[in-house]
Amino acid sequence: MIPLHLARQLRDAGLAWEPADGDRFVLPDRGMDHEVFTISRMVVEVRTAPIGRMIAFNGTTEWALDAVEQAEAIWIPREEQLRRTLGDALLSLVQTEDGWRCTTRIRGTLAESEADTASEAYAHALLGLLEARAEP
Repeated sequence: MIPLHLARQLRDAGLAWEPADGDRFVLPDRGMDHEVFTISRMVVEVRTAPIGRMIAFNGTTEWALDAVEQAEAIWIPREEQLRRTLGDALLSLVQTEDGWRCTTRIRGTLAESEADTASEAYAHALLGLLEARAEP
């Protein structure tokens, strides 16, 4: 999972988000920056009962926010979402001794992004692509 600061940079660079089932997000600056929420049509939780662990299907949760505006949330895209968004600009992802290197072609120029995780390498590459698209 990419860190919040990188997800915020992607949002600020213009990454569009159409919330969908399974998407993860954070509600920053509310004392919950480390709480990652997942969009789900159904709330499922694991409970411990006298007979053992149970998977409970709930319509609502005991603790809930009423609602927040989408603009208040920061999307934390998954690896496959980052890869898909890179589209034809993505050339390769390779594992290195220190992590991962993502190679893209942006406006005819090769660019490399290195990071500890594949997701972060993709995110840095996508940030470069978004920034290049914003340039005149």
